[in-house]
Amino acid sequence: MEFRNQTLVTEFLFVGLTNCFQHQVVLFVVFLLVYLVTLLGNVGMITLIWMDSRLHTPMYFFLSHLSFVDVCSSSVIGPRMLTDIFVKKKVISFLGCAAQIWFFGQFVVTECFLLASMAYDRYMAICKPLLYTLIMSRRICVQLVVGPYTMGLISTMTHTTFTFRLPYCGPNTINHFFCDLLPVLSLACADTQVNQVLLFILAGALGVLSGVIILVSYIYIVVTILRIRSAEGRRKAFSTCSSHLTAVSILYGTLFFIYVRPSSSFSLDINKVVSVFYTAVIPMLNPLIYSLRNKEVKDSFRRTFEKKNLLSR
Repeated sequence: MEFRNQTLVTEFLFVGLTNCFQHQVVLFVVFLLVYLVTLLGNVGMITLIWMDSRLHTPMYFFLSHLSFVDVCSSSVIGPRMLTDIFVKKKVISFLGCAAQIWFFGQFVVTECFLLASMAYDRYMAICKPLLYTLIMSRRICVQLVVGPYTMGLISTMTHTTFTFRLPYCGPNTINHFFCDLLPVLSLACADTQVNQVLLFILAGALGVLSGVIILVSYIYIVVTILRIRSAEGRRKAFSTCSSHLTAVSILYGTLFFIYVRPSSSFSLDINKVVSVFYTAVIPMLNPLIYSLRNKEVKDSFRRTFEKKNLLSR
Protein backbone atom coordinates (compact mmCIF):
# COMPACT_ATOMS: atom_id res chain seq x y z
CA MET A 1 0.00 0.00 0.00
CA GLU A 2 1.28 3.46 -0.84
CA PHE A 3 2.15 5.70 2.09
CA ARG A 4 -0.24 8.37 0.83
CA ASN A 5 -3.13 5.92 1.19
CA GLN A 6 -2.20 5.52 4.87
CA THR A 7 -2.18 9.27 5.51
CA LEU A 8 -5.20 10.44 7.49
CA VAL A 9 -4.00 14.01 8.02
CA THR A 10 -5.50 16.44 5.50
CA GLU A 11 -4.27 19.63 7.15
CA PHE A 12 -1.67 20.83 9.62
CA LEU A 13 -1.91 23.32 12.48
CA PHE A 14 0.89 25.74 13.35
CA VAL A 15 1.79 26.46 16.96
CA GLY A 16 3.03 29.88 15.88
CA LEU A 17 5.40 32.14 17.79
CA THR A 18 3.29 33.39 20.70
CA ASN A 19 -0.27 33.49 22.05
CA CYS A 20 0.20 36.74 23.99
CA PHE A 21 -1.79 39.51 22.30
CA GLN A 22 0.71 42.27 23.16
CA HIS A 23 3.54 40.19 21.71
CA GLN A 24 1.45 39.41 18.65
CA VAL A 25 0.94 43.14 17.97
CA VAL A 26 4.66 43.83 18.27
CA LEU A 27 5.57 40.85 16.05
CA PHE A 28 3.02 41.86 13.41
CA VAL A 29 4.35 45.42 13.21
CA VAL A 30 7.99 44.27 13.13
CA PHE A 31 7.44 41.52 10.54
CA LEU A 32 5.29 43.78 8.37
CA LEU A 33 8.02 46.43 8.34
CA VAL A 34 10.68 43.78 7.64
CA TYR A 35 8.66 42.33 4.76
CA LEU A 36 7.96 45.75 3.23
CA VAL A 37 11.64 46.73 3.51
CA THR A 38 12.56 43.38 1.94
CA LEU A 39 10.25 43.97 -1.03
CA LEU A 40 11.28 47.61 -1.43
CA GLY A 41 15.00 46.88 -1.12
CA ASN A 42 15.14 43.88 -3.43
CA VAL A 43 12.71 45.14 -6.06
CA GLY A 44 14.52 48.50 -5.92
CA MET A 45 17.86 46.74 -6.45
CA ILE A 46 16.50 44.82 -9.46
CA THR A 47 15.02 48.01 -10.93
CA LEU A 48 18.22 49.99 -10.38
CA ILE A 49 20.35 47.32 -12.08
CA TRP A 50 17.90 47.13 -14.99
CA MET A 51 17.75 50.91 -15.46
CA ASP A 52 21.46 51.79 -15.15
CA SER A 53 23.54 50.53 -18.09
CA ARG A 54 26.72 50.95 -15.99
CA LEU A 55 25.47 48.09 -13.82
CA HIS A 56 24.98 45.70 -16.75
CA THR A 57 27.95 43.58 -15.68
CA PRO A 58 28.18 39.93 -14.53
CA MET A 59 28.44 40.92 -10.86
CA TYR A 60 25.17 42.86 -10.93
CA PHE A 61 23.51 40.26 -13.14
CA PHE A 62 24.07 37.75 -10.32
CA LEU A 63 23.01 40.31 -7.73
CA SER A 64 19.71 40.92 -9.53
CA HIS A 65 18.97 37.20 -9.36
CA LEU A 66 19.94 37.13 -5.68
CA SER A 67 17.41 39.92 -5.07
CA PHE A 68 14.77 38.01 -7.06
CA VAL A 69 15.38 34.87 -4.98
CA ASP A 70 15.14 36.91 -1.75
CA VAL A 71 11.80 38.38 -2.84
CA CYS A 72 10.47 34.91 -3.65
CA SER A 73 11.74 33.18 -0.50
CA SER A 74 10.40 35.90 1.80
CA SER A 75 7.04 35.87 -0.05
CA VAL A 76 6.69 32.12 0.45
CA ILE A 77 6.73 32.64 4.24
CA GLY A 78 6.06 36.32 5.01
CA PRO A 79 2.41 36.95 3.96
CA ARG A 80 1.25 33.66 5.48
CA MET A 81 3.11 34.36 8.73
CA LEU A 82 1.56 37.83 8.97
CA THR A 83 -2.00 36.60 8.43
CA ASP A 84 -1.53 33.79 10.97
CA ILE A 85 -0.28 35.95 13.83
CA PHE A 86 -3.75 36.94 15.07
CA VAL A 87 -5.52 33.75 13.92
CA LYS A 88 -6.31 31.35 16.74
CA LYS A 89 -6.39 28.24 14.52
CA LYS A 90 -3.44 28.46 12.15
CA VAL A 91 -4.33 25.91 9.46
CA ILE A 92 -2.53 24.90 6.29
CA SER A 93 -3.62 22.11 3.94
CA PHE A 94 -1.52 18.99 3.37
CA LEU A 95 -0.71 20.07 -0.20
CA GLY A 96 -0.19 23.67 0.90
CA CYS A 97 2.40 22.48 3.41
CA ALA A 98 4.16 20.43 0.72
CA ALA A 99 4.16 23.45 -1.62
CA GLN A 100 5.62 25.71 1.07
CA ILE A 101 8.46 23.26 1.75
CA TRP A 102 9.05 22.83 -1.99
CA PHE A 103 9.30 26.51 -2.91
CA PHE A 104 11.16 27.67 0.18
CA GLY A 105 13.71 24.85 -0.21
CA GLN A 106 14.10 25.75 -3.87
CA PHE A 107 15.00 29.36 -3.14
CA VAL A 108 17.27 28.68 -0.14
CA VAL A 109 19.47 26.23 -2.08
CA THR A 110 19.42 28.49 -5.14
CA GLU A 111 20.68 31.37 -2.99
CA CYS A 112 23.58 29.27 -1.66
CA PHE A 113 24.77 28.43 -5.16
CA LEU A 114 24.17 31.95 -6.46
CA LEU A 115 26.58 33.13 -3.78
CA ALA A 116 29.04 30.51 -5.07
CA SER A 117 28.61 31.86 -8.63
CA MET A 118 29.24 35.37 -7.32
CA ALA A 119 32.42 34.16 -5.57
CA TYR A 120 33.65 32.69 -8.86
CA ASP A 121 32.86 35.99 -10.57
CA ARG A 122 34.95 37.87 -7.98
CA TYR A 123 37.78 35.36 -8.46
CA MET A 124 37.81 35.99 -12.21
CA ALA A 125 37.62 39.77 -11.76
CA ILE A 126 40.51 39.99 -9.28
CA CYS A 127 42.75 37.07 -10.25
CA LYS A 128 42.33 37.14 -14.04
CA PRO A 129 41.32 40.73 -14.88
CA LEU A 130 42.68 40.64 -18.44
CA LEU A 131 40.58 37.60 -19.31
CA TYR A 132 37.53 38.62 -17.28
CA THR A 133 35.36 40.06 -20.04
CA LEU A 134 36.30 37.19 -22.36
CA ILE A 135 35.58 34.35 -19.90
CA MET A 136 32.55 35.87 -18.16
CA SER A 137 30.50 36.03 -21.33
CA ARG A 138 26.72 36.28 -21.39
CA ARG A 139 26.45 32.54 -22.01
CA ILE A 140 28.67 31.67 -19.03
CA CYS A 141 26.76 34.06 -16.77
CA VAL A 142 23.45 32.46 -17.76
CA GLN A 143 24.88 29.01 -17.05
CA LEU A 144 26.12 30.19 -13.64
CA VAL A 145 22.56 31.31 -12.85
CA VAL A 146 20.72 28.30 -14.32
CA GLY A 147 22.99 25.96 -12.32
CA PRO A 148 21.86 27.27 -8.89
CA TYR A 149 18.17 27.06 -9.87
CA THR A 150 18.75 23.47 -11.05
CA MET A 151 20.51 22.47 -7.82
CA GLY A 152 17.65 24.01 -5.84
CA LEU A 153 15.11 22.05 -7.89
CA ILE A 154 16.93 18.73 -7.40
CA SER A 155 17.30 19.29 -3.65
CA THR A 156 13.74 20.39 -2.91
CA MET A 157 12.21 17.72 -5.17
CA THR A 158 14.14 15.01 -3.30
CA HIS A 159 13.28 16.23 0.20
CA THR A 160 9.63 17.06 -0.50
CA THR A 161 8.99 13.73 -2.24
CA PHE A 162 10.59 11.65 0.52
CA THR A 163 8.88 13.68 3.27
CA PHE A 164 5.34 13.50 1.91
CA ARG A 165 5.51 9.83 0.98
CA LEU A 166 5.56 9.12 4.72
CA PRO A 167 2.26 8.36 6.49
CA TYR A 168 0.78 11.12 8.68
CA CYS A 169 -1.87 9.72 10.98
CA GLY A 170 -1.89 12.36 13.71
CA PRO A 171 -1.16 14.49 15.66
CA ASN A 172 -1.05 17.26 13.07
CA THR A 173 0.27 20.22 15.08
CA ILE A 174 3.56 21.61 13.76
CA ASN A 175 5.75 23.25 16.39
CA HIS A 176 6.67 26.07 14.03
CA PHE A 177 5.24 29.09 12.20
CA PHE A 178 5.71 27.56 8.72
CA CYS A 179 6.19 24.13 7.15
CA ASP A 180 9.83 23.21 7.60
CA LEU A 181 11.30 19.75 7.05
CA LEU A 182 12.32 18.80 10.58
CA PRO A 183 9.09 19.87 12.36
CA VAL A 184 6.97 18.12 9.69
CA LEU A 185 9.07 14.94 9.85
CA SER A 186 8.56 14.82 13.62
CA LEU A 187 4.81 14.26 12.99
CA ALA A 188 5.18 11.25 10.66
CA CYS A 189 3.87 7.98 12.10
CA ALA A 190 6.81 6.03 10.65
CA ASP A 191 10.54 5.77 11.14
CA THR A 192 12.07 9.01 9.80
CA GLN A 193 15.71 8.07 10.34
CA VAL A 194 16.30 7.61 6.61
CA ASN A 195 14.79 11.04 5.92
CA GLN A 196 16.92 12.70 8.60
CA VAL A 197 20.07 11.02 7.31
CA LEU A 198 19.14 12.07 3.76
CA LEU A 199 18.58 15.63 4.94
CA PHE A 200 21.91 15.67 6.77
CA ILE A 201 23.83 14.15 3.83
CA LEU A 202 22.20 16.17 1.03
CA ALA A 203 22.16 19.47 2.94
CA GLY A 204 25.74 18.83 4.01
CA ALA A 205 26.86 17.85 0.49
CA LEU A 206 25.24 20.89 -1.14
CA GLY A 207 26.52 23.15 1.61
CA VAL A 208 30.04 21.73 1.30
CA LEU A 209 29.99 21.93 -2.51
CA SER A 210 28.88 25.55 -2.64
CA GLY A 211 31.04 26.38 0.37
CA VAL A 212 34.15 24.84 -1.20
CA ILE A 213 33.59 26.87 -4.38
CA ILE A 214 33.42 30.02 -2.27
CA LEU A 215 36.37 29.04 -0.06
CA VAL A 216 38.68 28.10 -2.94
CA SER A 217 37.72 31.27 -4.83
CA TYR A 218 38.59 33.42 -1.83
CA ILE A 219 41.86 31.60 -1.16
CA TYR A 220 43.00 32.60 -4.66
CA ILE A 221 41.55 36.09 -4.18
CA VAL A 222 43.40 36.66 -0.89
CA VAL A 223 46.68 35.37 -2.35
CA THR A 224 46.28 37.70 -5.34
CA ILE A 225 45.38 40.70 -3.18
CA LEU A 226 48.37 40.16 -0.88
CA ARG A 227 50.63 40.38 -3.95
CA ILE A 228 49.34 43.87 -4.73
CA ARG A 229 52.03 46.28 -3.62
CA SER A 230 49.98 49.43 -2.97
CA ALA A 231 47.82 49.61 0.16
CA GLU A 232 45.17 51.52 -1.80
CA GLY A 233 45.04 48.74 -4.40
CA ARG A 234 44.61 46.09 -1.72
CA ARG A 235 41.89 48.12 -0.03
CA LYS A 236 39.93 48.52 -3.26
CA ALA A 237 40.25 44.82 -4.05
CA PHE A 238 39.05 43.81 -0.59
CA SER A 239 36.16 46.29 -0.74
CA THR A 240 34.75 44.59 -3.84
CA CYS A 241 34.44 41.34 -1.84
CA SER A 242 33.34 42.62 1.58
CA SER A 243 29.61 42.73 0.79
CA HIS A 244 29.63 39.23 -0.64
CA LEU A 245 31.59 37.82 2.31
CA THR A 246 29.13 39.40 4.75
CA ALA A 247 26.13 37.86 2.96
CA VAL A 248 27.84 34.44 2.79
CA SER A 249 28.75 34.46 6.49
CA ILE A 250 25.22 35.32 7.62
CA LEU A 251 23.42 32.80 5.41
CA TYR A 252 25.78 29.84 5.80
CA GLY A 253 26.12 30.31 9.55
CA THR A 254 22.35 30.25 10.02
CA LEU A 255 21.69 27.28 7.72
CA PHE A 256 24.53 25.27 9.25
CA PHE A 257 23.06 25.82 12.71
CA ILE A 258 19.64 24.49 11.66
CA TYR A 259 20.26 21.73 9.13
CA VAL A 260 23.77 20.37 9.69
CA ARG A 261 24.35 20.40 13.43
CA PRO A 262 23.23 17.32 15.44
CA SER A 263 19.64 17.46 16.65
CA SER A 264 18.76 17.79 20.33
CA SER A 265 15.62 17.70 22.45
CA PHE A 266 15.43 21.50 22.25
CA SER A 267 16.19 21.79 18.55
CA LEU A 268 12.66 22.50 17.32
CA ASP A 269 12.13 25.45 19.68
CA ILE A 270 15.60 26.82 18.99
CA ASN A 271 15.13 26.33 15.25
CA LYS A 272 11.88 28.28 15.40
CA VAL A 273 13.68 31.33 16.75
CA VAL A 274 16.61 31.01 14.34
CA SER A 275 14.22 30.44 11.43
CA VAL A 276 12.74 33.90 11.99
CA PHE A 277 16.18 35.25 11.18
CA TYR A 278 16.79 33.38 7.93
CA THR A 279 13.21 33.55 6.61
CA ALA A 280 12.55 37.22 7.37
CA VAL A 281 15.75 39.08 8.24
CA ILE A 282 18.35 37.74 5.76
CA PRO A 283 16.29 38.58 2.62
CA MET A 284 15.98 42.12 4.01
CA LEU A 285 19.69 42.41 4.86
CA ASN A 286 21.12 41.42 1.46
CA PRO A 287 20.06 44.55 -0.49
CA LEU A 288 21.10 46.72 2.47
CA ILE A 289 24.52 45.04 2.61
CA TYR A 290 25.12 45.45 -1.12
CA SER A 291 23.81 49.00 -1.28
CA LEU A 292 25.44 50.44 1.84
CA ARG A 293 28.83 48.79 1.23
CA ASN A 294 28.97 49.17 -2.55
CA LYS A 295 30.10 52.48 -4.05
CA GLU A 296 28.81 51.67 -7.55
CA VAL A 297 25.29 50.97 -6.25
CA LYS A 298 25.28 54.17 -4.19
CA ASP A 299 26.55 56.19 -7.18
CA SER A 300 23.91 54.60 -9.44
CA PHE A 301 21.17 55.42 -6.94
CA ARG A 302 22.37 59.01 -6.70
CA ARG A 303 22.48 59.38 -10.51
CA THR A 304 18.99 57.92 -10.86
CA PHE A 305 17.63 60.15 -8.10
CA GLU A 306 19.24 63.27 -9.58
CA LYS A 307 17.95 62.46 -13.06
CA LYS A 308 14.44 62.00 -11.67
CA ASN A 309 14.64 65.38 -9.92
CA LEU A 310 15.79 67.08 -13.13
CA LEU A 311 12.94 65.55 -15.13
CA SER A 312 10.38 66.59 -12.52
CA ARG A 313 11.43 70.25 -12.69
